[in-house]
Amino acid sequence: MGPDASRRGDAGATPTGPDRGRGTTTIVDSVIAKLAGLAIADIPGVYALGGGAARALGSIREAVGMADVTQGVSVEVGQTQVAVDLVLVAEYPHPLQDVAEAARDAVYQAVEDLAGMEVTEVNVTITDIHIHSEQNDSDESTTETPKEVRVS
Repeated sequence: MGPDASRRGDAGATPTGPDRGRGTTTIVDSVIAKLAGLAIADIPGVYALGGGAARALGSIREAVGMADVTQGVSVEVGQTQVAVDLVLVAEYPHPLQDVAEAARDAVYQAVEDLAGMEVTEVNVTITDIHIHSEQNDSDESTTETPKEVRVS
């Protein structure tokens, strides 16, 4: 990265791929983060990306039409390698290890296939479990069964 890279808006950019005498290709960190975020968007069992504060801010962004697919995704990009950290909320009752492994596999595949960079690690942190509320489930049926009296 050149001495004036931050003035050009290339903060976090590292030339990636070999220079074969035809020039260099630079993939900015935010692009890798977007690839990772998009890769896990449709993974079964992933309810949301990011921790509590990030999700709250994300809700505000979505309300004004500015969804951020990089929420909950941080990356470290070298010349040919990438490390990715994911923070997510899993959906109950999906097995947490399966959700993490599916997210990890999706990120490896997307970044390696689309960016041509080696992924050295994908660390997954599950910060919460989303449980469908009984209110949402009971909306489908109009009859409510009375609760059993267990104490007198």
